[in-house]
Amino acid sequence: MSAKIKEKIDASIEGKLKNLYHLQLVDSKIDRLRTIRGELPLEVSDLEDTVAGLETRLTNVTEEVAELENQLNEKKQAVKDFQSNIKKYEAQQNKVRNNREYDAITKEIEFQNLEIQLAEKRTKEAKASIIIKQELLEKSKIEFEERSKDLKAKKSELDEIVAETEKEEKDLLKDSEKSSAEIEERLLNAYKRIRANSRNGLAVVAVERDACGGCYNKIPPQRQLDIRLNKKIIVCEHCGRILVDGMLIPDAGLELEKK
Repeated sequence: MSAKIKEKIDASIEGKLKNLYHLQLVDSKIDRLRTIRGELPLEVSDLEDTVAGLETRLTNVTEEVAELENQLNEKKQAVKDFQSNIKKYEAQQNKVRNNREYDAITKEIEFQNLEIQLAEKRTKEAKASIIIKQELLEKSKIEFEERSKDLKAKKSELDEIVAETEKEEKDLLKDSEKSSAEIEERLLNAYKRIRANSRNGLAVVAVERDACGGCYNKIPPQRQLDIRLNKKIIVCEHCGRILVDGMLIPDAGLELEKK
């Protein structure tokens, strides 16, 4: 291999490492912005689900109370009708011509009384159910109002944070996309895979104090020399992260320290 070709290959590898390291710096900044939001997006989502559930419960319980009140009114009207029938049958008893007619009317009166008893029993049950449902309705209203206030406060807090970081995040996302487009697919996929499996989202790290900037395991002197030469892509033997020279991009170390 001629010296010129080798020089081109070395320059190409150094360029790839610079692109990877730059992408890592940009993605780390995005991570930091999203960390500022913390658990707020999840909290807002959970509260939205809770409020929606409480709203559904309020609607259902309100409908159940209305149905029970309708049943209560129907039973009250039924009792009135049965009482009216009893008066009618009692009037007929005074006009019967024989015992058979008298017994038949007596049975009808007894039947109407049984219907009244059953209707009154159902009325008591409906009243008891209404009391229970109304208590649940009041508790649900209070909980709904409290959770709605919490949701409003959390949304306001999240919106404020998003407003502060939205423009910066958009710019960084564009930079990330641009940087990704400049990296060959194989390397980019490797970067994404390592980053996804890394707790802190670091796939490309600089050597710091003779150790990997990701897992902090010591790196042998010869391997450190190879990393500084930027002539091949080297990964940490312990954590699998891509290792680069801290001076590959000026001030990159300082940027990562702000994590």
